[in-house]
Amino acid sequence: MSALDELLTDETRRQEEFPVARDSIFLAHAGVTILPRRLTRIMQEHLEESCVRMQEYPEAWKAVTETRGVAARLIGAKASEISLIGPTSIGLSLVASGLPWRAGDEVVINPDDYPANVYPWRDLERQGVIVRELKPERLGEITPELVEAALTPRTRLVALASCHYLSGYRIDVDAIGPLVRGRGIWFCLDAIQTVGAFDTRVDHVDFLSADSHKWMLGPMTAGIFYVRDEWQETLRPGLLGSWNVRSPNFIAQAGIEFERGGRRYEPGALNINGILGMRAGIELIEEMGIAGISRQLLQLKKRLHERLAPLGFEFLGPPPESPAASGITTVWHPQLKLEPIQEGLAAQRIAVSLRHTRDGRAHIRFSPHFYNTLAEMDRVADAVATLATGD
Repeated sequence: MSALDELLTDETRRQEEFPVARDSIFLAHAGVTILPRRLTRIMQEHLEESCVRMQEYPEAWKAVTETRGVAARLIGAKASEISLIGPTSIGLSLVASGLPWRAGDEVVINPDDYPANVYPWRDLERQGVIVRELKPERLGEITPELVEAALTPRTRLVALASCHYLSGYRIDVDAIGPLVRGRGIWFCLDAIQTVGAFDTRVDHVDFLSADSHKWMLGPMTAGIFYVRDEWQETLRPGLLGSWNVRSPNFIAQAGIEFERGGRRYEPGALNINGILGMRAGIELIEEMGIAGISRQLLQLKKRLHERLAPLGFEFLGPPPESPAASGITTVWHPQLKLEPIQEGLAAQRIAVSLRHTRDGRAHIRFSPHFYNTLAEMDRVADAVATLATGD
């Protein structure tokens, strides 16, 4: 029996690891996750120790340094390619601001991605960079063919999300990556909606940014920023300080010489407490096994589809059996107002997300994680049915 199976079949342990499960059903991990008990214990230990020693006490600093390797292992990178910074938008902005752009260069984006992966690229228009927008037939459904059709001899970078935050479409990173990089074009990935939920590797990626506060089950503002080693001399840091610019004995020098490796993009003091929590979340993901986590998420998605479809709800993203399916299930209803349903669920301690498409239509987004159960999906569906019918 796998560690994940053991967790799901031992309710006492499940509730100990995830206290939220004692009296709530939390299905909003695509927003801001709750924290597992083991994370808060580790973070509390650091805070307590920091009452009597400096926050960078040796054991904590050693653990932070080791976290580069832990994070690298999760995405198939080298420890030297990992910077410990968050949120996701910082990493994406560092890529946008640090590359050597020329007027007329082109960047390919999905204009309906989460704003953190849109605004850094739009801002390049001030430098004469041309932003080319993908126009998928369905929200977030970015295919290799769609990307290939958007490429021109002037394309310098393709910036995509590994999974759309609302529709839940996952892109085929291992198909799009070689297609893009094979033409000498940089490939940048906003991976916050898949790292920790589905296998997300950087074999064919040049830059990646992902905060830990969603599927990695970590705290906010602790994240990983990946820069392929061959581009670290090309991507100039946009944030400078005493940590990433060499300052022997903390004395500022006349010239600027950047540190090597992940430190290159970390300008100053690190969020040690958050990084320790993030590491614990990543290690929990590793313990459960990413393949098993993905299977569980798709099983939960399938149950939601089976239970909500007969109620007249329509689904925004791909079905559970699709290769593009993720842990995100987003629904709308042609006759019902969803705001009261979301509020009714919240009153029953069921956490979901209310989101809107560009046309203003309200949707309910369900995003359970591996510790959620099929029985919980049934309870949620029953609650939705009662709220929808007024029974």
